[in-house]
Amino acid sequence: MGILNDGYRKPEDIKKFTLEELYQLSDEIRSFLVESVSKTGGHLAPNLGVVELTVSLFNVFDVEKDKIIYDVGHQSYVHKILTGRKDEFSTLRQYKGLSGFPKRDESRYDVFDTGHSSTSISAALGIARARDLKGEDFDVVAVIGDGALTGGMALEAMNDVGDKKTDLIIVLNDNQMSISRNVGGISTYLSQLRGDPTYEKAKKEVQDLFGRMPLGKSINKSVDRVKEGIKSMVLPDMLFENMGLTYLGPVDGHNIKEVSKILKIAKEMKGPKVVHVITKKGKGYKNSEQRPDKFHGTPPFNKSDGMPKKTGTLTYSRVFGNTLTEMAKNNKDIVAVVAAMPDGTGLTSFKEIYGKRLFDVGIAEQHAMTLAAGLAVGGLKPYIALYSTFLQRAYDQLIHDVCIQELDVTVCIDRAGVVGDDGETHQGLFDLSFLTPVPNLTIMAPKSLEELRYMLYYSENFKGPLAIRYPRGTDENDYEPEPLREFTPGRFEVMMEGGDGYLYATGKMVARAVKLSHLLKEKGYSFGVVNGCFIKPVDHDLIKNHLDKGLKIITLEDNMLHGGFGSMILESAMGHFMAGNIMRFGFEDRFVEQGAPELLYEAYGLGYAEITEKIIRFTGEKL
Repeated sequence: MGILNDGYRKPEDIKKFTLEELYQLSDEIRSFLVESVSKTGGHLAPNLGVVELTVSLFNVFDVEKDKIIYDVGHQSYVHKILTGRKDEFSTLRQYKGLSGFPKRDESRYDVFDTGHSSTSISAALGIARARDLKGEDFDVVAVIGDGALTGGMALEAMNDVGDKKTDLIIVLNDNQMSISRNVGGISTYLSQLRGDPTYEKAKKEVQDLFGRMPLGKSINKSVDRVKEGIKSMVLPDMLFENMGLTYLGPVDGHNIKEVSKILKIAKEMKGPKVVHVITKKGKGYKNSEQRPDKFHGTPPFNKSDGMPKKTGTLTYSRVFGNTLTEMAKNNKDIVAVVAAMPDGTGLTSFKEIYGKRLFDVGIAEQHAMTLAAGLAVGGLKPYIALYSTFLQRAYDQLIHDVCIQELDVTVCIDRAGVVGDDGETHQGLFDLSFLTPVPNLTIMAPKSLEELRYMLYYSENFKGPLAIRYPRGTDENDYEPEPLREFTPGRFEVMMEGGDGYLYATGKMVARAVKLSHLLKEKGYSFGVVNGCFIKPVDHDLIKNHLDKGLKIITLEDNMLHGGFGSMILESAMGHFMAGNIMRFGFEDRFVEQGAPELLYEAYGLGYAEITEKIIRFTGEKL
């Protein structure tokens, strides 16, 4: 029973509720979120922090007509609940289920697909300008967190909107967090505004004062300059105003009356506005309030104590972080660069022990890459840790600032391959395709957790740009191969010999190749396994040797087929006019949705049975 289950049916119902009923609705939403996400996993803390803010947005704006864009979108669960998708939450982030991010093909209330940070203002600005050119009438609202505001794209968009004075509302959801605690000058600036309750009063008094000043036409521009100079001295900070945006706030984001009031003011004003709202990430659930970083994105957990239902295992991220911390003890030139994710990339211990040697730049991957380049020029040994999906944002800097100069920068690519439940925007399936064409760049991938350790040891004395890609999570339970301890660029590891051919696999797919080899053996086929520890350069001699013998080569990769590991093998073979005996397995030319990795492998043609059948057809029936 309650308002959420019995009194609320559609978005316009919110406008009929009393203030007391709106708070009751908020409490019920918060309880539902904890109950539901504890079973499915998901982004809990960000959504607990925006319950009253989202209710206020629905209270003020007409979501049937007005456009609300959520930056990143991981805080859109409340929006989804209020737009008729509550009953689908049992399928959250599952295969063919409810997305954890806004999806235009999921609901007409989802205005713009998001997933990466700092895009909302640009998208909202485009929608607003299209509205104006077409003579339409509706409000456009971008909801962006203070963490996302550290991204350069958000500042670029604010600069544009302020210059052109487009009618737009930017709701700044300030919780002092992105995933981990925010860093940098923007964060410090917002803290100053947040901590100064006299700001709005002082601003109003100064504006009233100058509003009463008589302005003669001949001295209008001069007095304007004087006014702005005095305001800059009197008011604590003028960043938003100086960019051409009207600043409103700060206001308590959990006070529905006050948030609704300031949103109504913003709605009536013309031009670009920033509404600064202070929220508490994880609000209303003790465990997430105490550890909002742990409940930013959480697996299923026990509601009573907040502990995950499955105990933690050793992950690739943790092996990376532990190994780099170990290496840094004996090599004082080793430094780490991250973009707002020291915990997610496994560098928590490194940060605690060598805090001055870890540079967390906020959500600013472009800056992070060029910072690493500068550190290398300065004589240090930088390791930049980024998720594969976020490395896309630093591509120009990798080429222009690192690879052209052949700098000693090691790019550690976490979450490479299928990541599962976050869907299209987060699958790490493109890095090989956009990295392999880059000159001077060497690319490696470990076949196991232990092999990652030795690759990192190898990287310490490697000269030039190096990328090491590794998957999310851990190894399969029954997979414990002997790791390679020494590496030579362009030399693969033959793990098992074969009479009919070889399964050339890289990274996570090596374990899959081993299992496929056993399945093929059961059907009378002899396929060896090759560990493609170097994606670039490939082992040209081994490829030619196997093809010269008339053997089949089957490639396996956790990447798009175009431009990936298989393409590198195929190009090598074509140089000797021997491409006919090669078959490639990877992801075809389409985006990969959310779902458990094994389900996705099955759905996208990489299941064991389908691959086995295709290899047998390719090889030919045994007599």
